[in-house]
Amino acid sequence: MSKIISFSVDEEFAAGLNDLMRVSGYKNRSRFLRDAAAVFADLQLRGDLATMEDDRVVEGHMVVYYQHTAESKLLEIRHSDHIEINAYNHSCLTHSHTCVDIIHAKGTAAGFRTTVETLQGTPDVDKVTFVVAPLRQDGCC
Repeated sequence: MSKIISFSVDEEFAAGLNDLMRVSGYKNRSRFLRDAAAVFADLQLRGDLATMEDDRVVEGHMVVYYQHTAESKLLEIRHSDHIEINAYNHSCLTHSHTCVDIIHAKGTAAGFRTTVETLQGTPDVDKVTFVVAPLRQDGCC
């Protein structure tokens, strides 16, 4: 069952919110605000990867864009003990002439920071991002 929550804002805030919603790809303001609130709450509770306690266990997806010459470093990462890799997907993006690996993993914040920093310092790795999975107390899994 849905519950309506409303609040008032000035015109400038409303216009900026609508622009941000549209640029973010949302067509529904309620969904945008719900998702934004969930992300904000998660950041308040756990922080982002850079500020999390070293021993905090997290899981999520690391997305790595690179050239084939960097594959050996990714192989090392997949077999390191910094993070526990649960799933791994490789794709060649022909339009952008780059490879992308999506790595689902679990580990400590320190382990992920080490892994991300290592990859960011690797020649021919173009971009590395890590998306921390939201933390729930119960649910489907």
